[in-house]
Amino acid sequence: MKKHVLFIQGGGGEEDYTADAKLVASLQEVLGETYLVHYPFLPEEPEPDFGRKKQIDREISLLNGPIILVGHSLGASMLLKYLSESQIRKKIAGLFVISTPFWSGDEDWKQGLKLNQDFADKLPKNLPVFLYHSQDDEVVPFDNLEFYTQNLPQAIVRKLLKGGHQLNNDLSIVAKDILSL
Repeated sequence: MKKHVLFIQGGGGEEDYTADAKLVASLQEVLGETYLVHYPFLPEEPEPDFGRKKQIDREISLLNGPIILVGHSLGASMLLKYLSESQIRKKIAGLFVISTPFWSGDEDWKQGLKLNQDFADKLPKNLPVFLYHSQDDEVVPFDNLEFYTQNLPQAIVRKLLKGGHQLNNDLSIVAKDILSL
């Protein structure tokens, strides 16, 4: 039986989906045939969280067995929001978040993206969490990683020197961590 990986894209448009498809292909290639990486297109909906929590819940409900969650950029932050604010009915085997923005500020459009202050306490117990961020990320500042490092002390943190926001479209480091579970 194949192991299921659900990859949640960054951004919300087709351009972001196409860009992240390269990450998905890299991940699937290294994981091999015993894993199936699911990559649904999640369009932005007119909701404060762009409809992400509802979309993630729907995608998780379609999968059987333990699920490995991988998110990039906005998708990574929305996985954290979903896991900390929703009733989780499926076994989540691991959480792997890449280039994760920390949403702060008073702008109206950010309010539905922000994590609750106690988000870390609300994550499923004993959930393996892995954080990845490149120091030369040109989209999400590297110092956003510090927020997550402080709030998720149990997480394994991978600080990468190079790779930019897309980690050079190479998720072999993420795949190796998934394979280590």
